[in-house]
Amino acid sequence: MADGSPGVFHLYQCAHYKSFRVTSYLPFCCAIFCAGFALREYGAFNVSKINIYIASTLLIYMSPPILELANYHILGRTLYYIPYMSPIHPGRVLTTLGSLSAVVEVLNALGVSYLATSSPRGSPASSARYALGHDLMRASLALQLFVIALFYTLAGLFHRGIVAGRVAHPRAVAVLRTLYVSMLLILARTVYRAVEHFGASSSAAAAAARDLGDGASGGEEEWWRALSPVLRYEWFFWVFEAVPMLVNALMWNVRHPRRYLPEGYKTYLAQDGETELDGPGWGDKRNYIMTVVDPFGVVAMCERGRKGEAFWEENGFHHLLGGKSGEGQAA
Repeated sequence: MADGSPGVFHLYQCAHYKSFRVTSYLPFCCAIFCAGFALREYGAFNVSKINIYIASTLLIYMSPPILELANYHILGRTLYYIPYMSPIHPGRVLTTLGSLSAVVEVLNALGVSYLATSSPRGSPASSARYALGHDLMRASLALQLFVIALFYTLAGLFHRGIVAGRVAHPRAVAVLRTLYVSMLLILARTVYRAVEHFGASSSAAAAAARDLGDGASGGEEEWWRALSPVLRYEWFFWVFEAVPMLVNALMWNVRHPRRYLPEGYKTYLAQDGETELDGPGWGDKRNYIMTVVDPFGVVAMCERGRKGEAFWEENGFHHLLGGKSGEGQAA
């Protein structure tokens, strides 16, 4: 219920602000997380139903990457608002980071399925599948950490640029600050999951080795005590997974991006830092594969006679940006 309420409100905000193209991932993420918790609760009273366990775990693991997708889209829309300071084509933020997140989701799905259908104390084949499941989850979490670092790099370069160019409009800065906090919460959750998986496999292996050495099963209690405290105690999950995701959803309810950014991506901030203009939009005539392989447009910049899509250089305000930078350096 706690996760469903923000999702319903996000759905209302999408309709109210007409922002389905930008923030539709937010209610979708809440719905996935709510479904995961519902199945988790049902599975607690039906422990023999392995499919329920797989579905609940997979849904809960899927939610943070989907929330990241929402953040990528919001960052892209912020770059569209001040395009002349963007370190990357705004439309490529979602394409590039979203493609990496898709790989994360695939690794999550495979890892969860292997872990749920195998055991470290079973046959050699089952133990191998269990170890592979942990390896896939670790790879997924490592890739997610890399994507978060890339996100902060892009946002930081953009933030530094608008401050240096004195076009750091309060509304754009407000969105960036919310994005920083949102990704920080996701980072905390990802680190928790990384600790969980890096500790779980070693604990399980130690328990299995002890069982074999003793020539006995060792008992379920002994095996349980050998596990990492992160796995044994439920409060780790609530503090580092459930609460950060709930806070994230509520924060975007309160600081919805459409409160600060215009409805259309063609509306942008002029170089005086105050005037909003309607432009043609920043197009990209390259094919999809090139936009993924070369998101920064390095190849296009090297092409002779190709200047790009800098439509803002002809809006009558372009001279102000250079003047501001010069004043800042002189000061």
